[in-house]
Formats: sequence, C-alpha cells, structure tokens
Amino acid sequence: MTFRPVKSISAAQPTLEGAGVHLYRAFGFREPKESDPFLLFDDFRNDDPSRFSKGFPWHPHRGIETITYVLAGEVDHGDSLGNRGTLGAGAVQWMTAGSGIMHQEMPRGNKAGQMHGFQLWANLPSGLKMTAPRYQDIQGSDIPEITDDDGTKVKIITGSFWGTSGPVDGIAAEPMYLDVSVPPNTRKSLPVDTYANAFAYVFAGSGSFRDASRPEGVRVEKEFDGQELNIRDMTGNRTLVRFDTGDEVTVQAGPEGIRFLLISGRPLEEPVAWHGPIVMNTQAELRQAMQDLQNGTFIRSQH
Repeated sequence: MTFRPVKSISAAQPTLEGAGVHLYRAFGFREPKESDPFLLFDDFRNDDPSRFSKGFPWHPHRGIETITYVLAGEVDHGDSLGNRGTLGAGAVQWMTAGSGIMHQEMPRGNKAGQMHGFQLWANLPSGLKMTAPRYQDIQGSDIPEITDDDGTKVKIITGSFWGTSGPVDGIAAEPMYLDVSVPPNTRKSLPVDTYANAFAYVFAGSGSFRDASRPEGVRVEKEFDGQELNIRDMTGNRTLVRFDTGDEVTVQAGPEGIRFLLISGRPLEEPVAWHGPIVMNTQAELRQAMQDLQNGTFIRSQH
C-alpha cells in the first residue's frame, strides 16, 4: 500500500447562500481542477433556526449532481418535475440534475433547533450533461455501517469499501463517499482508489492525517487564529484535508476520537464552463442554458 501524503489543509469559510442560510464552504467557485470531479462542498450545520430557516428557494440546476447528507433535522425538497420528499436525519439524496430542473430545499431543525448536514456538488461528464434528471433518496437505515475490530465505524454511502457497497449507484465518476468514526488515540489506514482525487472533511473530534515524517510541498491554504497551521498538530472541526496520490489514507485519532467524511472520485479531465448551479463544458453551452432559462425551455425532460 502507498501512503497518500497531505497536499493541503484549509478551514471551511463562513458564507451566505440561498435566502440567507449561514453555512461554511470548504471549497467551491475556484479552480475546479483541484477537486475534479467535485465542484463544491458546503457544511450547513447550525443550531439557530433563524440562520437557516429561509432555506434555498427555487433555483435551477443543470450539468451537475448534488449530494445532500443530513445528520440532524430535516430538509423538505421539491422540483419542477413534481418530485417531493423529506430527508430526515441520516438520509442521503443524490440528485442528478442532468438536462435541468428547478429545485428547492427548505431545512427544518429538530426539536432542539439543530439542522446539521452537508452538500457536495459533483460534475457530470460531457456525455451525461443533458441526461434525464433522477433522484436517489436513501434513508439512513439503508446505509450500511461496518465496525472494525478496533472500533472504527464506517458508513458507506456510495462505492465499495471493506467488501461492502453503498446504496447509491450508477454514478459516472465512480465516487466513494464514507462517514468515518475512529476511536480515541487509534491509528487507522483506509484504502482509496489510486486513480481518484480524494479529500477528508473533519467535523467532530480531532486527528492527524500525516505520516511519521512531514510530507514535502504541503501548503496551508488558510491561517487559523492568525497563526499558520502546523500540519504536525491535530486538525479539528470544519477542516478540509486534500491528499496527494497513493492508495491509502492514514489517520491518527486524537484523545476524543475523530469523525470525518472521506470522499474520492476519478477526475473527468474535461473543460468547465461554470455559472452558479449550472456547469457545462463550453461557454456556448452555458449561454444556451441562460437563454433556456429566459425563454422557458430550460426543463427538457419529464421522465
């Protein structure tokens, strides 16, 4: 096995989206090659309903897939094709926008007012940009969880891991999306596709993803509390860790353990023309999408 060194470490940044939803963005709207095939990752965890209740009213999507993973609270969703539903705690929605839909997502807190979850955007290859939209709504009880001998727990949303496959299928980039919990002071190595781009997003506890020696060329994208982050230190909540090449990721959990998403996918290596929630391959295709929105022909498929 070849250890994947850390390529960069960064803190998710606070931002506003939708009708005034306060969230943290780990990456997005920058250089798409860095995370190809993934475009954007948002952490919308919040305990104050006034900071998320206005939600994400009607907006278009074309040429991408959106992956929503809910930890607490609920998200009501609907679209212009007549689809309606609610994502509860532990549920996942993998929405393939394809040729285009109008979509809305309205979060609701649990009894304690908490709304916790994540949204990832994945690019579609050129041959599937205009495919018919589809949903894969997965309840939390249908997501397999494996517990290893050392107490490490892995929920498998998509991809194959430790001989078990997740319930989401038919995704072009052959992604792996895992929710990993490693017990306190435990060192764990996790296999990753050698040919995939991979990142971890820490959202509970702390830990280190570096090997015994400091990898060369690691960059720190943001400063923490005004000081440069030392990669020898533990990384904690709302931290994005990008990995270089290799076929396994190693983590050393801190004294309270660590929980993180481990996500990987094979890069599409295609040109990207991007405007908000519409991602095409050329500027001409992007202009056509804008024209479709203006003249009412954006929705191409009812199936």
